[in-house]
Amino acid sequence: MKRKPPEPVNEDDRRLFRDAIGEIRRLEPSAAAPHRDRPAPHPHMLEADEAAVPGELLTLQFDPAWMEVGEELSYLRSGYPPRVLRQLKRGQFSVQDDLDLHRMNIAAAQASIVSFLAEAKLRGRRCVRIVHGKGLRSRAAGPVLKGLTDRLLRHRDDVIAFASARPAQGGTGAVIVLLKG
Repeated sequence: MKRKPPEPVNEDDRRLFRDAIGEIRRLEPSAAAPHRDRPAPHPHMLEADEAAVPGELLTLQFDPAWMEVGEELSYLRSGYPPRVLRQLKRGQFSVQDDLDLHRMNIAAAQASIVSFLAEAKLRGRRCVRIVHGKGLRSRAAGPVLKGLTDRLLRHRDDVIAFASARPAQGGTGAVIVLLKG
């Protein structure tokens, strides 16, 4: 439906409007308000949130283990001292290279791990990380690539030890591998 244009205002309409409004007086333009610098922004909510954290941590009703899905992987080849595995778990070795297995099938993942470790050995890498994922989309069989990674690494002669990564490095979705030098 088209809008109808407004009818032009005639003299009778103007007179009727002036009678309804009454007398008017013009306002004189006033000077603009003086300019004031805005205060610098201050993160009030961030400070309040940070101040509340210690109290919330004391009353938190959750188990931190719920944040990780699945079991931690851990292995130490016989003949090596247990402190090597402890150091690996604590993150005391610097990760020198990574391999991400996400979106790979078993055959591709297996071939990738084998070639990745061979290349790491050629380049003199001693500590590497393999991201296998947590198997969140796996069916009843559980995390397939995680199990494959675990089995494959346990049978390699060049692997001294491996352990699930620290949370910042992928947690139980990744494994840190220590290779023979």
